[in-house]
Amino acid sequence: MFRKALLASATGIGALLLLNTTAAAALDPYPAGATGYDFSSPQCGVAAPAAHFGIAGVNAGYPFTYYNSCLATEYAAAARTGSASLYINTGYDPTYTAIDGRHTTQDCATGSQSIAGTLDQQAAWGVGCSEAQRDIAYATSQSATSPVAWWLDVETSNSWSSSDLSLNRYTIQGIVDTLRPQGRPIGVYSTSFQWSAITGGFQLQVDANWVATGQRSLKRARAACSAQGFTGAPVWLVQYVTSIDNDYAC
Repeated sequence: MFRKALLASATGIGALLLLNTTAAAALDPYPAGATGYDFSSPQCGVAAPAAHFGIAGVNAGYPFTYYNSCLATEYAAAARTGSASLYINTGYDPTYTAIDGRHTTQDCATGSQSIAGTLDQQAAWGVGCSEAQRDIAYATSQSATSPVAWWLDVETSNSWSSSDLSLNRYTIQGIVDTLRPQGRPIGVYSTSFQWSAITGGFQLQVDANWVATGQRSLKRARAACSAQGFTGAPVWLVQYVTSIDNDYAC
């Protein structure tokens, strides 16, 4: 990554902010010291390593446009570890606000009208809501259900607003609010630098952070466990890269 069932009603979507702000601290599903990996489209056909947990990517790098054609296989392999999670690529672009059958859903566009903010901010929330809706639907179609956690991949390599960071924050909030009814912990994968550049250091109410350390050894990556999470949430996982993306539970 460091390189690269739809919701039922609009009324339900409009109420999700309350669910997010009152959610209790989630139980960390990753035992301290456990090691795992994350796979997505670039790893199609690669055998999964022995691990305590696996994380599969729903998208193939970008929201809306591409989906991981190997998700079913990769999620099944992760599930054999006994602890499978999912991550989704995120992003905001004005073109994503189009209600065109590919980007913003009518359900999310309607639900966004109850969100406090400007029209542009409401539309951005609808973008995030729609990204989550479409990813949930695709994951379900690939039998990637009941993950132990959902992760948001937030990186500068994807499209974001550089002129109004509030639109990025609303998009991310829309994703979180839409995932909350899944009843699983929600976390963010990023770095402090990227999170600050995209959101301005937004203290997002999520359960955990997953830090992309860029290190090539567990010894060096593990040091990031003691740092404060970039969203203000605790650090549950740190990633280091060898021939694959490896993850360590703090």
